[in-house]
Amino acid sequence: MQFRQQALAKLQSPEELDLPVRFARPQGWLVMSVTVVVMAAASVWAVTGSVASTVSAPAILTHGQGSYILQSPVAGQVTQVIAEEGRQLPADSPVLKVRTAQGDTVVRTVAAGRLTALAATIGQIISTGANVAAVEKVAHASDPMYATVYVPAENAASIPEDAAVDLTVSSVPTQEYGVLRGHVKSVDRSAQSAQQIAAFLGDSQLGEQFTKDGRPVAVLVKLDKSKDTKSGYRWSSADGPPFALTSMTVASGSIRLADQRPVDWLLP
Repeated sequence: MQFRQQALAKLQSPEELDLPVRFARPQGWLVMSVTVVVMAAASVWAVTGSVASTVSAPAILTHGQGSYILQSPVAGQVTQVIAEEGRQLPADSPVLKVRTAQGDTVVRTVAAGRLTALAATIGQIISTGANVAAVEKVAHASDPMYATVYVPAENAASIPEDAAVDLTVSSVPTQEYGVLRGHVKSVDRSAQSAQQIAAFLGDSQLGEQFTKDGRPVAVLVKLDKSKDTKSGYRWSSADGPPFALTSMTVASGSIRLADQRPVDWLLP
């Protein structure tokens, strides 16, 4: 009965039309204004701004022409190893001697270069076509070195010409001497197989290592030169390491990709 009387009293009372209506508190207007400003700024940045990204991949320091694998033209027993690893050899230089039924045969270099690995030892029996040495094709020890970065194929198209590259060299303490600087010289048009990489580097293990996650694209990087460092190349530190770099040194490359607008991520 009491609730019924209250309801009737409310129906009989006039509307309170003369009271002001509060749509929003000042704090609410402030929050909404800030939200609108932030959204507007984000929209402008999404259209006019840019985001830098990088791709990291394994790399190796070499001279530009790569290496080749020297194979024995005959089958027999190795009786003498003439050349030494690390030596610079001219073309047609003797590397080792093999004894066959027809007499001794000297295995010689095909082209001038540095002997980076010997796979044959005295007394070893080898077959025709056996790999006996790896030779880096370089005419002079002073020829400039390059870095070859084996980038995943899906990232190769995003690498711009002359892109900046930072190389972390395995033989150089990064915390003390920093990273090696360079710029992209060229990007291969097709992905490479383990056999192609092994033929270029003269090392089948590296071919397998660089293709374990798929066939990569080779990116040739020209190292930035410097007269102020012992290595002759520019580093992120002032002096760089106090020793010269050697070819066939493994590294890791970080290549800066083309800048992208954030709005491109939203568009199909």
